[in-house]
Amino acid sequence: MHPELFRIGPFAVHSYGVMLALSFILGIYVAVRKGEKRGVNGDAIVNLGFIIIIASIVGARLFYVLFHTNEFTGRWIYAFWPVQEDGTVGLGGLILLGGFITAVLASVIYIYIKKMNFWKLADSVAPSIALGVFLTRIGCYLNGCCFGTACEQPWGVLFPAYSPAGATMVDVYIHPTQLYSAFYGLVIFAVLLWLDRRPFFDGLLIGSFLVLYGIARFIVDFYRYYESQMFIIAGLQFNQVVSLLMFIAGIIILFIRRKYHNKPKVLTH
Repeated sequence: MHPELFRIGPFAVHSYGVMLALSFILGIYVAVRKGEKRGVNGDAIVNLGFIIIIASIVGARLFYVLFHTNEFTGRWIYAFWPVQEDGTVGLGGLILLGGFITAVLASVIYIYIKKMNFWKLADSVAPSIALGVFLTRIGCYLNGCCFGTACEQPWGVLFPAYSPAGATMVDVYIHPTQLYSAFYGLVIFAVLLWLDRRPFFDGLLIGSFLVLYGIARFIVDFYRYYESQMFIIAGLQFNQVVSLLMFIAGIIILFIRRKYHNKPKVLTH
C-alpha cells in the first residue's frame, strides 16, 4: 500500500485523494459522452458534476461524523475543517453511501430547478458512478482504509502497522474488501456499458446500477470490518441497510419504467 504518492516539503499528495479526483474527472467525461448521446446538454452535466462532488463529500463526511461522534467531542471544529490538529490536510473519515444519499438529493433538486429529463440524466450518470466505485476503492486499498475482517484464505492481506487496517487488525491477514469493491465496480461499469449499446427504455441504467450495486455491496460488507455503532438493525450495519434500499429502489424503477415504456401510446388527432 502507498498512502502517499509523493511529498513536497510539508505537502503530501495522498493516493486516495488522487484516485478520488480521477474518479470525478473521468466520471464527468463519461457522463457528458453518455448525456450527449441522449440529447442532454453537456454543460448541464458538468455543472451537475460539480454539485455532486460537493454534495457527496459533505454527505460522506456528515454521515461519518454522525456515527463517530466520540471522535469529535470537544473538537467539533475538526468535523469539517480541512486542516486537522496534527497539521494534515484532508478529511480522514468518509462513508461512501452517505455521500451517495446527499448527492442524489442534491441532483434531484438541481434537475427539478433546471427542468431536465431525470431519467435520461440518471442513465447518463449511472456508468460514471460505477467507474467511481472502481477507482476510489483502489484508493482505499492504497490508503489502507475500508478494510476487511480476518481472512484465512490465500489472498488475505497483511497491512503495515502504520495503516488504519494494520493499526486495527494487528498482525492479522484480512479480506481485501477494497479490491472486492473495486472489482464489482468495474464489473457493473462494464455491464452498464453493454446495456447502453441498445437502450430499451429510460431508467434502465440507473435501475440496473441500483440493483447490481445493492447486491454486491450487501454481500461484500459481511467481510468488511465495522465499528459496533455502525450496526443498526437485525445484525446489519448502516451500509447494508442502504444497500437493501438501493436494491429495492432499483427493482421498482426497472418495473415501472419498463411498464411505462411498453404502455401503448394513445394517438390523438
